[in-house]
Amino acid sequence: MGSSNYRGGSQRLKDLAQQLSIYKPLHPLNDTKNKNPNEDPTIRDTSDKLFPEEFDSNTESATNPIANQSERLRSNRAAVLICIFEGENGDLRVILTKRSSTLSSHSGDVSLPGGKTEKGDVDDIETALREAKEEIGLDPSLVNVVTVLQPFITKRGMTVVPVMGILYDKQAFKPVPNAAEVEAIFEAPLEMFLKVFLCQMRQC
Repeated sequence: MGSSNYRGGSQRLKDLAQQLSIYKPLHPLNDTKNKNPNEDPTIRDTSDKLFPEEFDSNTESATNPIANQSERLRSNRAAVLICIFEGENGDLRVILTKRSSTLSSHSGDVSLPGGKTEKGDVDDIETALREAKEEIGLDPSLVNVVTVLQPFITKRGMTVVPVMGILYDKQAFKPVPNAAEVEAIFEAPLEMFLKVFLCQMRQC
């Protein structure tokens, strides 16, 4: 799945990639029986603002993590890139963006790179990588995609597929924000996301 480019990668990142590669979404990739996300308990409903504003639209959502193109276009699907790299202090970090203050909706919000499926996208991985390149200038060849996580459903019914990738050579990434969409590119500790997830699981 994706590139196997390990240039400049630490052993820690390689081990993480190996561990993540065995993850399988709860919903089978080829199961198309459940068309209504409200009837599918394996897909979570979320209002997390780490999803770009353009995801907010009324739609009937699909449930396949990696669906064929015609199904994904009908379902009004989107994908985001969770790009992990190793920080200067050896901690694992995630690339985030601050949305442009000129946008009409959710201006200034923090977001993962990503966006809606377009006609030429082969799968959710291609959607996430294409959007990341358009928004922040991240060359897809630098990202080793290791897994696709369980889809999220926004309050308005958009299926959002998180694609997880590893950036082994952070120095090779030269951020170029798309001024029309992105005001700033920054990073945050992966640990922060894990703490939020555990808190949600425990209903903090």
